[in-house]
Amino acid sequence: MHEQTDVVIIGAGIAGLITARELNRTGLRTVVLEARDRIGGRTWTAHRLGRDVEMGGTWVHWVQPHVWAEITRYGLAVTRGPRAEETYWLAGDDVRRGTAEDFMRLIDPGMTRLLEDTMKWIPRPDAPLTVPRLAEVDQFNLQEMLDELDLPVGEKNANEAAWVGHFNAPLHLCAYTSALRWTAATAGSWHLMHQASAIFRLTGGTRALAEAIAADAHADIRLSSPVRSLTHTPHGAEITYADGQTLSARRVVITVPQNILHQLDITPALPEGKLRPSREKTASRGVKAWIRVRGPVKPFFAYSSQHHPLSVVRTEYAGEHDAVLVAFGADATRIDVTDPHAIEAALKVWRADLEVLEADGHDWMTDPYAQQTWLIQQPRQLTRYHRAQQENTGVLHFASSDHANLWAGFIDGAVESGIRTARQIHTGWDQQPATG
Repeated sequence: MHEQTDVVIIGAGIAGLITARELNRTGLRTVVLEARDRIGGRTWTAHRLGRDVEMGGTWVHWVQPHVWAEITRYGLAVTRGPRAEETYWLAGDDVRRGTAEDFMRLIDPGMTRLLEDTMKWIPRPDAPLTVPRLAEVDQFNLQEMLDELDLPVGEKNANEAAWVGHFNAPLHLCAYTSALRWTAATAGSWHLMHQASAIFRLTGGTRALAEAIAADAHADIRLSSPVRSLTHTPHGAEITYADGQTLSARRVVITVPQNILHQLDITPALPEGKLRPSREKTASRGVKAWIRVRGPVKPFFAYSSQHHPLSVVRTEYAGEHDAVLVAFGADATRIDVTDPHAIEAALKVWRADLEVLEADGHDWMTDPYAQQTWLIQQPRQLTRYHRAQQENTGVLHFASSDHANLWAGFIDGAVESGIRTARQIHTGWDQQPATG
């Protein structure tokens, strides 16, 4: 039996779920094909280390308009981790200790100088290519721009570590414009950008958001259904998935991460404006670790440098007898986040008093359906490819946080992209010939 539907959506991450919900509300029939055995994509709440922790995307904020509207829509609660009572950082090989405010004062001169032209280059973060000359700065990587500041070693280490926490990548691979985009989204305030990207999380986890959207979508979501091939014509598309099942649709929405798009078997092939950035890959290739240590432990932040296996560590849950830390490093190949001994050795950069009981995490770089963490572009990718990544290719449409306008790489960006794509399909639906 050859099955037909109006729209097939490849991927049940937030972008795919939002697209399904919006299209189903217009009366179009959708089928969502998800390769994994769960919904959520790169957002994934898992029970590890005795708590529900986020293996992928986590943080939300009220300056992120699309996701905050979803939080309001579904009545979801927002919380935060414990406030740090002490902060550690490195000045060369020396460990310094103070308050979170001390650290923020330390990085303020560098952050301010680095980002002082933010609104000149990206005055409208919802339309990041507004300034025609943006390519002039899109050629630079973040490391180059930090080096130009000629900061004292302690300030340089601290600024680099803070950016690794944000970007999850070696800084010489990260586009300077990625830093500008994040800061433009908070009207040029690096302090607010820091808070918006790393403090507040959903009380019920990202799972609560994904499940709420899925329930509201009333979509036909098929898990463990990886797409094997896709053939498209001006009139529709045929998808082969799972163990050889086939499905025809008038439109297809592809929501896969940038790094794996070129690996899909699509005939005719996608335009080079989509394939090139996928082959080049994103800058983001880091690691996120969850660590349970013996307690009690005063809540703390710790920053080292981008050259250490873990550049940023902080307390996310504090208990009487244990604490759970979350940590980030620039390169997933430098540390096995499931090895307690390797994790404990990395923590000794700041503290020799922490006893690691358990460690866990997910290697997104080797995940066949991701091969990247959150989006951070390499130099020139924004100005070369952004428009092409958003454009449809005939009956094929593309929704992903990776090519959102405002908060690209965040949950907010996934919501934005899904809403935009669904609107485009619905608006142009009557102009699309039916499949024969």
